[in-house]
Amino acid sequence: MKQEIRHVHFIGICGTAMGAVAAAMRAQGYTVTGSDAAVYPPMSTFLESKGIKLSEGYKPENIPADADLIVVGNAISRGNAEVESVLNRKLYYLSLPETLKQFFLRGKHNLVVSGTHGKTTTTSLLTWILQSAGLNPAYMIGGIARNLGQGSSLHDSKYVVIEGDEYDTAFFDKRSKFLHYLPELVIVNNIEFDHADIFDDLDAIKLSFKRMLNIVPSEGMVLINGDDQNCIDVARDCRAQLVEVGFSPNASRHIGDVSYDPHGSSFTLLGTRFTIQAVGEYNVRNAAMAISAAHFYGVPLDAIAKAVASFEGVKRRQEVRGEVRGVTVIDDFGHHPTAIRETLRGLRHQYPGRRLWAIFEPRSNTTRRAVFQHELPAALAEADGAILSQVARMDQLAEDNRLNPEQVVKDIAAAGKPAFYEADVTAIIARLKPLVKERDVIVILSNGGFGGIHERLLKEL
Repeated sequence: MKQEIRHVHFIGICGTAMGAVAAAMRAQGYTVTGSDAAVYPPMSTFLESKGIKLSEGYKPENIPADADLIVVGNAISRGNAEVESVLNRKLYYLSLPETLKQFFLRGKHNLVVSGTHGKTTTTSLLTWILQSAGLNPAYMIGGIARNLGQGSSLHDSKYVVIEGDEYDTAFFDKRSKFLHYLPELVIVNNIEFDHADIFDDLDAIKLSFKRMLNIVPSEGMVLINGDDQNCIDVARDCRAQLVEVGFSPNASRHIGDVSYDPHGSSFTLLGTRFTIQAVGEYNVRNAAMAISAAHFYGVPLDAIAKAVASFEGVKRRQEVRGEVRGVTVIDDFGHHPTAIRETLRGLRHQYPGRRLWAIFEPRSNTTRRAVFQHELPAALAEADGAILSQVARMDQLAEDNRLNPEQVVKDIAAAGKPAFYEADVTAIIARLKPLVKERDVIVILSNGGFGGIHERLLKEL
């Protein structure tokens, strides 16, 4: 089928991953067109610079008569005018993960990084290690590593490092994306309940991970978090080589001699001392996973240590956005209670003796729901004070299924910490301004733009 395809049309082309794959297919010589609800820079200008014709809005006539393949984005659903036209015209269509599999992953050494938390950082670090070692990996990451400068590069390479998301594939394929990635090596960082809009419970998530491990070849490698019972459960019948990486003395690959200071973390693994420019147990574990994966592909430990020490992290992961009047403002993507808790604990190591404020926007499909009503207060109480905003897109959820941020605030206050509920960014800043003092640290926790709160807060302070 691949030989017959000349013209590819992407529905929802301006998504980060869609745009990356579209540009890579154009570079391979395919004619590429695409459409999206909103076409705007920087993605639009990037795609147009590659010679890709874009259409704004979804209309049947956007699909060229000579299109051989239609790639349907994950955000596209039935009722979309172009999807209806594709189905009625009986055109050949694939999801984005299937397209990656068919055109980029077959016959390659695919390293898939999965788990509820830490995927982006681990994928970025692993890519950087392989790149530093001269292996020139292709990669696809759901964020931008500072060392790499971009989120993807699907050039022709023996190795492909890919962030493996457990979210569903497309409206017509409700399996997890990572099931399409032909993994030779899999990292499972951790497994917790998330994506409440897709999965009914933790068992459904574990089943999806089990299915992924079931397609790793016997000569491949599976690296799991040896301190996480859920990871141990899903790997029970794994046919590939299995290594448990963890802090537990029972872990076959033990992380030892861990020390933290405001500038980073140091630890011993595989008889070698490593230092990373990030603080906290989660960051150490992410690094240990990336190190173990690179070691499997024969990268010398001294070369790995050098790359790890020079890794500068990922944008929106404990990223300092600015400092004004001695107050530091940090941006973090954290939106799951565990990620929030570990981020706050890491910041404690990084900013010892300083007061820590957590500003949280319940925006993800899970934190908007009542699923974490009891877990969120405990996580946010790791800070010295917390402010919650209104639940994003709250009209889409019934009240009994929706997170109650006012109750979260009451529960944090009951733990002896100042906590407030403010509906919007303007109110949050007004509440925070008289409370902050010099040397305070404010961390903004959201998986979205949060109304540009970072810049507005720095300006107001």
